[in-house]
Amino acid sequence: MAKPVPVGGGQPLLLADLTWPEVAEYLERDRRLIIPVGTCEQHGRHLPLGTDTLVAERLAHDLSAEFGVLVAPTLAYGVNVETEEAYSGTASLRRKTLHRALNDLLASWEGHGFDEFILITAHFHDPHLDAVTTVVTEHARARVVDIQSVDIRDYLDQQSGPEHAGEAETSVMLYLRPDLVRADRIQDYLLDPQQMGRYLRGRMPKPPAGCEGAIGHPSSGTAKKGEKIYRHVLARIREKIFSEPDE
Repeated sequence: MAKPVPVGGGQPLLLADLTWPEVAEYLERDRRLIIPVGTCEQHGRHLPLGTDTLVAERLAHDLSAEFGVLVAPTLAYGVNVETEEAYSGTASLRRKTLHRALNDLLASWEGHGFDEFILITAHFHDPHLDAVTTVVTEHARARVVDIQSVDIRDYLDQQSGPEHAGEAETSVMLYLRPDLVRADRIQDYLLDPQQMGRYLRGRMPKPPAGCEGAIGHPSSGTAKKGEKIYRHVLARIREKIFSEPDE
């Protein structure tokens, strides 16, 4: 399948596609670098393990196409809740491993002249976010975009709080990559708020009885909702990160 066309048209500027002299030339006019950080984590029977990665990467590519900012190769692994280990294919890093890996990468790029890093992640597990938000640089500015923190309640019918592979994520994937959504395998599974809190904090070592990975209301997901959610998130990042006055 052909690569998805960026929302605003144009093509993203990808670090992996450039030669080192071309990167040096880029650094003469812009010293920013976008870094998508994903996961390899189950998302129920209906969404791929790379869902978080695909969403973060697509946002990075769309922003790159619009603003001409270079995008680093996606880091496709993150820190998952222990519960996910029961599902085939899921692979997790430890918090300190992800943190050290990001620190090493940023140090390398900072040494070449990059002075602002924009890390984009679509995964809301606290240890994962802690690893990403506490990266250390010598002088460069590091900014973290946690898209799960964007308020999207106005675009949802059933989801009132965090879900995993639920209405929001299913909708976004139906918009971005409908070819990867197994619509015939969608199954709702609800947890009460207390149980959901335990799951998000990684205090549920085994999947609850009858759960096949997705938690929430994926059956309420639609491509139309997904487009509205995605464009809203993109607009919020644009406003916060790329459109604010220089300090």
